[in-house]
Amino acid sequence: MTVPASPPVTGLQGGSRRRRALVSVALGIALVLAILVAAPFLTEAAEVTDLTARRQPPSLDHPFGTDRLGRDVLARTVVGLRLSLAIGTAAAVISALIATVLGAAAGLFGRWVDTVTGWLIDLFLALPHLVLLILIAVAAGRGARGVLIAVALTHWPSLARVLRAEARRVVAADYVAVAQRLGRSRGAIARQHLGRHLAPQLLVGTILLFPHAILHEAALSFLGLGLPPHAPAVGILLADAMRELSAGTWWLALLPGLALLVVVKAVDTIGQQLRALTDPWSVHA
Repeated sequence: MTVPASPPVTGLQGGSRRRRALVSVALGIALVLAILVAAPFLTEAAEVTDLTARRQPPSLDHPFGTDRLGRDVLARTVVGLRLSLAIGTAAAVISALIATVLGAAAGLFGRWVDTVTGWLIDLFLALPHLVLLILIAVAAGRGARGVLIAVALTHWPSLARVLRAEARRVVAADYVAVAQRLGRSRGAIARQHLGRHLAPQLLVGTILLFPHAILHEAALSFLGLGLPPHAPAVGILLADAMRELSAGTWWLALLPGLALLVVVKAVDTIGQQLRALTDPWSVHA
């Protein structure tokens, strides 16, 4: 049986896909920057109470409505999204560092280190993710620090598996064997050979960790294990909204929840499109 060949991708098609990818990345970055820039100006508005304007539905004055204390839900949502982005960024970077160290060590230090690394990755992937998040957050003392530690220590295995496989492939190459015979140290091999091969996967993998980190930060705050109750975090806004649904205040849950999903999708799109730009085979997908 003959397998039909994939249709060739012309330069025009490749250029069009690349332009669409760049536009998607630019829009995603613009949304994230808009939140980061607007949040400091809305911090005071997020805390101001007005009991005469309690539980007002969305309007021109309050596009996301107001809560039970008359606080502007849009301002609280934007400030909460900035908190989520900050914690998600820090957690993703720490997770990426853990994944890089383990992946590079598995390739550079021989079979037993590779075996231990593979065992650790399989162990963390086998454990129930949300349960592990909750246990680490409680053990770390809850709060912002607990959330950061919990998210950072549970999101590295998938990226570590990718980096480990790439490191093993690079170390097994002939030019690395020649470098070893010439007396190159492991550090020199890591800098000159591993670094440039792992960098694209590391960049894209780190960005793709952001959506998971943001959602899990919101989930822990929703469960009462994350940021303090007075903080305008999205998870806390959603938890408070659950108590208000019987009063018909649908906007307290729907609009902050949609805003969180839009930001998560925007960050995920940045990562997916960067992967398409850095992967030469993605044009055939």
